[in-house]
Amino acid sequence: MRMTTTVLALIAKGLSGASVRWIDCQPEMCQRVYFANHTSHLDALIVWSSLPENVRNLTRPVAAKDYWEKGRIRQYVAKQFNALLIDRKEIKVHQSPVDLMIREIGKTHSLIVFPEGSRNPDEEMRDFKSGLYYLSKKRPDLELVPVYMENLNRVLPRGEFLPVPLLSSVKFGPPIWLDHKEPKVEFLKRARESVRRLKHL
Repeated sequence: MRMTTTVLALIAKGLSGASVRWIDCQPEMCQRVYFANHTSHLDALIVWSSLPENVRNLTRPVAAKDYWEKGRIRQYVAKQFNALLIDRKEIKVHQSPVDLMIREIGKTHSLIVFPEGSRNPDEEMRDFKSGLYYLSKKRPDLELVPVYMENLNRVLPRGEFLPVPLLSSVKFGPPIWLDHKEPKVEFLKRARESVRRLKHL
C-alpha cells in the first residue's frame, strides 16, 4: 500500500507540475483540517500529494462519492489515497457529513475539505458552506490550515476525463481556529479570506 501511494503521489505531482509553498506554516503531524478552493476533480489528490509522506499517510481527503465511485479506476485511486467519500445525494439526519468526518478521523487523522462544496471554475471563490464551521465547533482542537491552488482547473477542465500536464501551485497558509462565540457567518468569511489572500503571496 505504501509503495502504491508513493507512486500515486508522484504521478499526481507530475501531472499538475505543482510547486508547493508553506507560508507561515510548516507540515506537522498534529490533527488538522486543510481547507482549499475547489476548481477541479483533481484537487483532493493534488493537495494530498503535496504533503510530506509522513503527514500524507495520516490525512484523508473528503471527496464526492458519486464521482469517485464511478468506474474501477476512480474507485482504485480513491482507495489508495484513503479518500473519505461523502454521499451528496442522500444525507441522513442522524449521520451528517460532519459527524461522519469526526468519527472517521478519531484522534489521529487529518482531513482535506473544500468548503465551496461543488467545483467552481470562476476566478472569484464562492461563499463557504457551513460544514467547516460545524466541524470546528465540534472539534475546536483541530488546526484549520488554508490552502490555495492555482491552475488546477486548467489541468483537468470541467467535462474532461484526462488531465493535461501544466504548471500549477499549491500554497499552505498559517492556521486559524474558530474563536469562542464567533458567529458562523463571520467565521466563514474569515476562513474564505484566509484562502483568498494566499493567491497574492
